Amino acid sequence: MDESGGSGQPRSGTDEPAEHHAGPVAPAAPSATPADGRPAQATEGEDGGGATDNDGRDTSHGAGPESTPADGPEGRSSAEGHATADGPPTGHDHPAHDHPADDRSTQDHASHDPGHERTLAHSGSTRTRPPRRPESPRGGLLMGRPFGVPVYVAPSWFLVAALITWVFGGQLDRVLPELGAARYLVSLFFAVAFYASVLVHELAHTVAALRFKLPVRRIQLQFFGGVSEIEKEAETPGREFVLAFVGPLLSLVLAGLFYVAMQPVEPGTVPGVLLAGLMVSNLIVAIFNLLPGLPLDGGRMLRAVVWKITGRPMAGTVAAAWVGRALAVSVLIGLPLLTQSGALGSTAEDSVGMDTVTDALLAAILAAIIWTGAGNSLRMARLREHLPELRARNLTRRAVPVETDTPLSEALRRANAAGARALVVVDPDGNPLSLVREAAIVGVPEHRRPWVAVSGLAQDLTDGMRVSAELAGEDLLDVLRATPATEYLVVEETGEIYGVLSAADVERAFVKAMARPS
Repeated sequence: MDESGGSGQPRSGTDEPAEHHAGPVAPAAPSATPADGRPAQATEGEDGGGATDNDGRDTSHGAGPESTPADGPEGRSSAEGHATADGPPTGHDHPAHDHPADDRSTQDHASHDPGHERTLAHSGSTRTRPPRRPESPRGGLLMGRPFGVPVYVAPSWFLVAALITWVFGGQLDRVLPELGAARYLVSLFFAVAFYASVLVHELAHTVAALRFKLPVRRIQLQFFGGVSEIEKEAETPGREFVLAFVGPLLSLVLAGLFYVAMQPVEPGTVPGVLLAGLMVSNLIVAIFNLLPGLPLDGGRMLRAVVWKITGRPMAGTVAAAWVGRALAVSVLIGLPLLTQSGALGSTAEDSVGMDTVTDALLAAILAAIIWTGAGNSLRMARLREHLPELRARNLTRRAVPVETDTPLSEALRRANAAGARALVVVDPDGNPLSLVREAAIVGVPEHRRPWVAVSGLAQDLTDGMRVSAELAGEDLLDVLRATPATEYLVVEETGEIYGVLSAADVERAFVKAMARPS
């Protein structure tokens, strides 16, 4: 099965220092934005300009975080992969912008509650990062980069390899008792060959994804098989179906190849037993992955079919996820019952004691994996549905340009008079040089502010810190993740300064969007 990490997950639990009230500061008065939709900006020596910012109240209530590898984040795979989380808001400044994202309206960057705005000097600093797609742990051994995609072997693989070696070794002892202790070497070879087949299954997903120009973050071999972490969703249901089907198809092809290779080989020999075991194991992998429930490949195929019929990818995800949950319950109850009934090859008398406990434990683990993956798929779909709501233009704070030698107190006076919550350091020609960090402002006592130049509190602008005002959704998150920072300069297509984007505002907007029902 493949796992895609589609879109971002908010990082919760950031520490936000308490507000520093160093004395009275003029309230931020909202001012209207010009008709072109851009925040007004004060020139050097003026008191006005800039756009009003978000309100300072903490009014957002996110649901509790629930982060597990899924389809997205991910985050991250469309149907399975990293689960996205509804994390709680972590800051005190709740960004709530009303104005449209793309039209040149006369609305400003004001909050919904202008009577409760904070000034720049009193806003709490937020040490945070942009919302991130959920990522699986990067632990494990890098085995190679076929097609440019890194392949990792997770530590859990060694546990299952040892388990396969022990179980298959016991079977070899009954079939080929003359092997003695060497049977465990043969069993270890079988474990490695089996996971090589799993890698071929995942490579099929990867090649198909790359063929459809979908980025693949990595392949990981782990306890129960492997995952291909595809970062974006297929654009059409047809591509989704193909992307899901190629994995089981390759497993069926491998099972057929091993069956053909068995024909000239003596059944009671080591090659014969190995080929038979690999044929059966690949057949089981193919059949299991074709079951019609997320997060399995068959669930993604069902999702594609429902998507095609209804025209709504979310409808396909909901249907396939609930079938996946029903499948998880069926595995939990049905697998032990099948074992007890002897339908899987053993008699009921043999399926007692430790074997019964092992079967029940295996069923519980499989059911938990399927149930969790189905839930992750639903959260990932909801994430993708709400991602377009994240627009740089909507979330941008009004900024006031100041020159490098401007005292902090004077810069704050201009910002507060303009209702702005950000300072951009510019050269004499008005070209932006750096951004004054909000956390640095809060750390300067009021009596020191007339003697501290804004340049000493600013972070130099890099290319990655310049964000287009037209960015939205996954494109916006990708840009922010590429250059982690607390603030970004937002510019128009013409290069004009539009304002400053705070990573904390993006995170809180993300959490608020995720908290709303689909």
